[in-house]
Amino acid sequence: MKLGVGSYTFTWAVGVPGYPVAQPMKAFDLLETARELGAEVVQYCDNLPLTALNASERSELRQKAQNYGIDIEIGTRGISAENLLEPLELACFFSSPFVRVVIDKGPDEPGPATVIARLKPFQPEFKTVKLGIENHDRFPAEVLKWVVEELGPDWVGIVLDTVNSLGAAEGAEYVVGTLAPYTLNLHIKDFVVRRVSHGMGFSVEGTAAGQGILNVPWLLDQMPPSINGILELWTPPQGDLDETIRLERDWAVQSMNYLKEQRKERT
Repeated sequence: MKLGVGSYTFTWAVGVPGYPVAQPMKAFDLLETARELGAEVVQYCDNLPLTALNASERSELRQKAQNYGIDIEIGTRGISAENLLEPLELACFFSSPFVRVVIDKGPDEPGPATVIARLKPFQPEFKTVKLGIENHDRFPAEVLKWVVEELGPDWVGIVLDTVNSLGAAEGAEYVVGTLAPYTLNLHIKDFVVRRVSHGMGFSVEGTAAGQGILNVPWLLDQMPPSINGILELWTPPQGDLDETIRLERDWAVQSMNYLKEQRKERT
């Protein structure tokens, strides 16, 4: 498994709506950071879309990534033609094996049957690149499995996030057990669950990889060795934005070191 980082590793540095960054991380900054961390893959998703680059910049980014020995993966959000076809072109340009997609975009939250009906016409376009649907809160794992099987696993698969399905009341072991055979890409995101101070409820908060309750060694053992693992972080806000971004970077360093060690133990 190749290990990498993405635009959702450095969400605060890239920019969270309502929390403006004086100098937000750009596409080339993320690539340089990946190189510093010894990452083998960089995943650019909807919060840092490569569609914003012109043709010259795209060529320069591709050449730099090739020089560094870093693969580029492409992500998007929304299942309209506008949201899928240009990222597909980018995936072909950067040799990304898939386009990761979060189905929901703003108020557009289609049901499973509608998702199938809207995606099926795109099958002829996805000939050499697959479509990777991320498990993102709403749909239970069995529903996502059904969607993939109905569309066809030959061109559609899963980008498996280790925390998102808590939003559908499902834990990592069940989600992995259901979706691992369809998984094209793994989002490694560690977390803790704590009871709130008044006792009536829980909070879910991110941690550096290996410092939460996610069983990372077990997780890596369940995954096909051919897929890439992308570190993602839910870094909790600190006293100010600069402090939050520093913690995000520190966690990225700690996490990548931990994941490399775990991988080494499995080779």
